[in-house]
Amino acid sequence: MKFIHAFLAFALAASAAQAKSFITYEEFDAVGDGKTDDQNAIVAAHEAANEKGLPVKAGAGKTYYIGKGAAVAVIKTDVDFGTANFVIDDRVLDNLRAPIFRIDPSRRPFPVKGVAKLAKGAVRLGAALPSTCLVEVQNSNVKQYIRYGLNQNKGTAQKEVFLADASGAIDPKTPIIWDYPAITRITAHPVDAKTLVVKGGHFTTIANQASSNYRYHARGISVNRSNVRIEGIRHDITGEGEHGAPYGGFVAVSYSANVTVTGCTFTAHKTYRTIGAAGKPVSMGSYDICANNSVNVSYVDCRQTTDINDRRYWGLFGSNYCKNLLYDKCVFSRFDAHMGVANATVRNSTLGHMGINAIGFGTFLVENTTVYCNSFFNLRSDYGSTWNGDFIVRNCTFVPGNGQPVVGTLVNGSSTDWHDFGYPCHMPRRIVFDGLKIDDSHHPEKYNGPRIFAQFSKKNTSPDYVEQFPYHVTEEVVLRNVKTASGKELTLSPNKHMFRNVKVVRK
Repeated sequence: MKFIHAFLAFALAASAAQAKSFITYEEFDAVGDGKTDDQNAIVAAHEAANEKGLPVKAGAGKTYYIGKGAAVAVIKTDVDFGTANFVIDDRVLDNLRAPIFRIDPSRRPFPVKGVAKLAKGAVRLGAALPSTCLVEVQNSNVKQYIRYGLNQNKGTAQKEVFLADASGAIDPKTPIIWDYPAITRITAHPVDAKTLVVKGGHFTTIANQASSNYRYHARGISVNRSNVRIEGIRHDITGEGEHGAPYGGFVAVSYSANVTVTGCTFTAHKTYRTIGAAGKPVSMGSYDICANNSVNVSYVDCRQTTDINDRRYWGLFGSNYCKNLLYDKCVFSRFDAHMGVANATVRNSTLGHMGINAIGFGTFLVENTTVYCNSFFNLRSDYGSTWNGDFIVRNCTFVPGNGQPVVGTLVNGSSTDWHDFGYPCHMPRRIVFDGLKIDDSHHPEKYNGPRIFAQFSKKNTSPDYVEQFPYHVTEEVVLRNVKTASGKELTLSPNKHMFRNVKVVRK
């Protein structure tokens, strides 16, 4: 009998231990009343979860207040925020660059030894790795993305990221796009094999009250790990006033591969004005999601709370140095690649007043998507209006100006051929619009139809003009099943000379 009682006691204890298979914030004295600052308790809970390898669950219906502290909750295990609320108060801060949560890898990055150079399109790294890694290569002797205009700068070091396996084979889906005759830094970020999942939660940011200048805040979820899935979070913003400093993304992905953000809702930030690098007023960008130095980043079935056509709010998304970006079933105010993207896809989506802004390489594919903007594509003039590759558009709708009387343009940009951006500038070599409805029913009184290309250059309008830095113009445009509500046919461009050699195939 004693043996039976002992066995039952052991079984009950084992069952209780098994039931306690996750960590809660309340175990570390979080109150969750929306008033008490729970930041330190949240940090401590994740520290314990990381040590024990256990997931974290937030209290159902709790409201966790996070104040000015700079402590960061490091996430290395799955997290279920569930129905919990998080109030992030940014009005007074100890460190505006400290994220609330940081998703970290299990292994630290390390320098790669023995690689002195790399060629564009190389298939092998020239060194073995302990496992598949996201590799960043840099040549600080070369400056690229030398920005032009009101936010001008002196450029950044030549760099990019790509995937390489343990043998050093480079993933052909993340190709090397530049030549590196010299390498000043090369770093490998090990890719975690298991997918880490962070889901649920309603986050509300009480916006900062700082002056409107370029001091980007990072008070959100920083993703620095590969193979991450973020599901079903919601982010709202309150308390934006007449001025404020910008944000670099509530969900900010950096040095990561294979990240999916799905079923999430975000909020665009109010647009403020500041003084740019040229000493003149500029609109100041602020983002709720961003991706930098990463590959295979997908946004699926996501949307924003603010009207995608409300010009009081800045575009939701920005990116730099990424490869293979995807929007699928998203409703956002814009897609934006700043310092280059290699291959991008937008499908089954709706984009608002800031449209598609692109700088980069490879193929930009847009399918089954509606764009409300003056232009379908905008090649950013501050980075040379360059896309070295192709644009392919299938079964889309273009609503120029969201019903305002504007002349819609399929491809907008500017040839600043007297400025050295640090690289040759190209328009897409081939542009295909296969199935496009242009709703130009609201057009100016004097209207000849929408345009394929904008003016691009007010100087390059005759054979006498000599470009200092030649701009490579599109070779071919294919228009198949393109229809306009006005009945007007697409015209080529106001600049007949610059686009004189473009082959336009109409089917």
